[in-house]
Amino acid sequence: MGQKMDFNNSFTSLRVDCDGVHIHLRHKGKGSPLLLIHGYPQTGYMWHKIADQLAASHHVIIPDLRGYGLSDKPATDASHSPYSKRAMAKDMMAVMAHFNYARFDVAGHDRGGRVAHRLARDYPDAVNRLAILDIAPTAAMYGAADMDFGRAYYHWFFLIQPAPLPETLIGNNVEFYLRQKLAQWGRTNEAITESAFAEYLACFSNPETIHASCEDYRAAASIDLDHDRADADQKLTMPVLALWGEQGFVGQTYDVVKEWQLVAKDVRGHGVPGGHFLAEESPAETVAALAAFFS
Repeated sequence: MGQKMDFNNSFTSLRVDCDGVHIHLRHKGKGSPLLLIHGYPQTGYMWHKIADQLAASHHVIIPDLRGYGLSDKPATDASHSPYSKRAMAKDMMAVMAHFNYARFDVAGHDRGGRVAHRLARDYPDAVNRLAILDIAPTAAMYGAADMDFGRAYYHWFFLIQPAPLPETLIGNNVEFYLRQKLAQWGRTNEAITESAFAEYLACFSNPETIHASCEDYRAAASIDLDHDRADADQKLTMPVLALWGEQGFVGQTYDVVKEWQLVAKDVRGHGVPGGHFLAEESPAETVAALAAFFS
């Protein structure tokens, strides 16, 4: 299923205690620190096609978000606050503090982009530059939701249903759900390698991961919107790069640069071939854009 790389052996793995939540990460390289944050329903493995190239000039740090991969799945609460982007962003600060980095660059894809957005809002002095892959701001996407959005992003409404409805339905056939999701969002055959899919499936087959990922979306539809409204009048000041898949829903539905200009002062961006999974569908174009922006 496409290009292979022995990513697990190329990068060093460890677990970092982030105020009682242990975050699994991979890291490699020397130079300026670069944090890469994955999306749903994946793990940090999604960066495997471009991570080595970025590690040639950066110390690349690739965590699994809380609730995903090999990171802890903490208990939730009625407000879903343990899975708010604010809580996930705080984890990322602890991860970078583990390596004694007070300032760093960040790239986030999908859910990771939403964590990166909150990280830049809550810790503006820590984030030098911010790259956002294939999303528009959460509030903007919910605010403009229509029939086309509902068809393409039905999971935004399915996953937020009260437990255990989505958890039970997904758990009934995890591999079918995962394959269907990846196929729905991608536009490039065989972009998801066998090794990558094996990791995604192994991690997502854990019922705790399914529940935690639902909590991630439940938080996005509730407490995260509260946090966004509270600082909606404060634009980000660091440089922002927005990338999107030219054949994907986001790229074909939104003026992505304009949407990010509503929340940040210094925004540039462009599309790359393919659909949602930029780093796996268009690794050459994605790494070129990130390397230039973070140089």
